[in-house]
Amino acid sequence: MSKAFEATELGGKSLANRIVMAPMTRSRAYGPGQSATDLMAEYYAQRADAGLIITEGTQPSVIGQGYPDTPGIHSEEQITAWRKVTDAVHAKGGVIYLQLMHTGRVGHPSLMGLTPVGPSPVQAKGQVYTPTGPQDFVTPQELTDDEIRETIADYATAARNAVEAGFDGVELHGANGYLIHQFLAPNSNTRTDAWGGSPEARIRFAVETAKAVADAIGADRTGFRISPANPYNDIDESDRTDVDATYTALVDALAPLNLAYLHQMEAPEVRDLTLRLRKAWPTTFILNPFTGMEPTGPEELKLVDDGTADLIAYGGLFLANPDLPTRLKQGGPFNTPDRATSFGGDHTGYTDYPALG
Repeated sequence: MSKAFEATELGGKSLANRIVMAPMTRSRAYGPGQSATDLMAEYYAQRADAGLIITEGTQPSVIGQGYPDTPGIHSEEQITAWRKVTDAVHAKGGVIYLQLMHTGRVGHPSLMGLTPVGPSPVQAKGQVYTPTGPQDFVTPQELTDDEIRETIADYATAARNAVEAGFDGVELHGANGYLIHQFLAPNSNTRTDAWGGSPEARIRFAVETAKAVADAIGADRTGFRISPANPYNDIDESDRTDVDATYTALVDALAPLNLAYLHQMEAPEVRDLTLRLRKAWPTTFILNPFTGMEPTGPEELKLVDDGTADLIAYGGLFLANPDLPTRLKQGGPFNTPDRATSFGGDHTGYTDYPALG
């Protein structure tokens, strides 16, 4: 049997296995002020057999919201609502981290009545979904030095709120073209001050945010997600020399903090970098491996056995299979995720996927 089904520890918490439910935006935070609902509590509790659940991206501030009906963690009503989720997961023996996701330039004024912000006034190519349908991205407002520091403080406050809401820890979303990733990438960060330019300057926002959150709630409760060379949301990290330099510098700077984990969402043709980062990382290394157009499946369990990763993250299969660890252990069968019901809606395609038996 694969080592992936063995128990392990993370940040002082016992994990039943080494299978992770990856963060997936579901856009069903219909409670007051973008807060969690009873349906969300049911959804996460159904998947509590995961060694670790990482929630959907959750905005640390009002300006951090980029999509409709995504949850926040910056108000008392949001904190109270999330407690229903954490209580439900813990009642079933699960461990759950909250992903903190500031979308930065990804967003639209029609959503929140505010102009999105970013490291530089560089408009992303493409469109974002809004309450009135898809609209072009807009030019973000460049964050000033003071605003950058306020944003870092927002992350730290949100992390404290998450712990108050009962989460076992938080994950900083430094991937997929959102704010932290925008600071890392040279096409979205064209600054020439202390927050941009060289790889060492472009990693500063990520490192300072991680330090602030670790100081606020403890390094053993703080995870960090990256996606080197991932072009999502108009990120250009096609220069492999720069990518290698940037992410090597980032991991070297984060490593002394002894965070709970590093979580890499793997892009195509970067396994060599993945292995170098894994070797350099001192604590738990979680991998969401690149599998092309297919979801991560049973065959990826071998990445735990051969030491490529400590834990393996599953997205699409966990969406459609609430009892995924059991199905993986016996090799299936697997429900097929319905992409048409991934975002928004009711229980359909959310809590109605059947478990075995």
